[in-house]
Amino acid sequence: MNILVTGANGQLGNEIRLVSQQSTQDHYIFTDVIALEGVKTTILDITKLEDVRKIVKEQDVKCIINCAAWTNVDKAETAGDIVETLNATAPENLAKAMKEVDGELVHISTDYVFGGDPYNTPCKEDQKGTPTGVYGMTKLHGEQKIQASGVNYLIIRTAWLYSEFGHNFVKTMLNLTASKPQLKVVFDQTGTPTYAGDLATAIFDIIENRKYEGNTGVYHYSNEGVCSWYDFTVKIAELAGNTNCDIQPCHSNEFPSPVTRPAYSVLDKTKIKETFGIHVPYWVDSLKTCMRNMNVIKA
Repeated sequence: MNILVTGANGQLGNEIRLVSQQSTQDHYIFTDVIALEGVKTTILDITKLEDVRKIVKEQDVKCIINCAAWTNVDKAETAGDIVETLNATAPENLAKAMKEVDGELVHISTDYVFGGDPYNTPCKEDQKGTPTGVYGMTKLHGEQKIQASGVNYLIIRTAWLYSEFGHNFVKTMLNLTASKPQLKVVFDQTGTPTYAGDLATAIFDIIENRKYEGNTGVYHYSNEGVCSWYDFTVKIAELAGNTNCDIQPCHSNEFPSPVTRPAYSVLDKTKIKETFGIHVPYWVDSLKTCMRNMNVIKA
């Protein structure tokens, strides 16, 4: 089967590049809107339906993994129509193209579809979306457009994604805790970090073993466990040996933002584990794995 990956030069797309190097019965086509030096990339603008249809036909694509999105949460508030185009219209284009060939769409969504209602138990897949900003709202619209298309789909919501690639919280905190004598990090936003390598492995397993057949629906995936951004930072610094930085907890209102972020967005992963037989690693163990891959820690 030919599988097309969008947003292939982002965090998750690059991890799927790595896992797809294993022995596989499938052929992966990696696409993005820009090419990176030294990385094989097919240029594709998924906001253009005819371009999507053309590559699906030419490459006989039967599965799309959509890793492309507008992900800058703050800038989404003022960026205009492009956020809706990337996060809702483009996924709808992919859904239409897969529907036309009876293919499968695997779409990555976010915990930011939640946040408007107060709760303190892990979010289930059928919980009502209550996004608090443009990013979360447009991602929810994308989910709804996929569901309305009639395509065979897996929508996988994830949270707090990081990896060896690109810009992310782990890399930022490694730099700040190594260079600053003191750092304030919010402790009143709770969730679970997700190592993109683990999510890529789960997606690869589902597709490679055709576990998606008959299992259309919404699923949640993050690593196991719960922490605040403060706890996450303390663990990053500890593993890196950045002991000279005094890390202090603070409230979210000490860092004014155009968006109210979810105070609690822990995702319930029961469904994805039971449906697909997936083992989900503990977040600290996965953080260690990523930091070893970055040569930050040796142990």
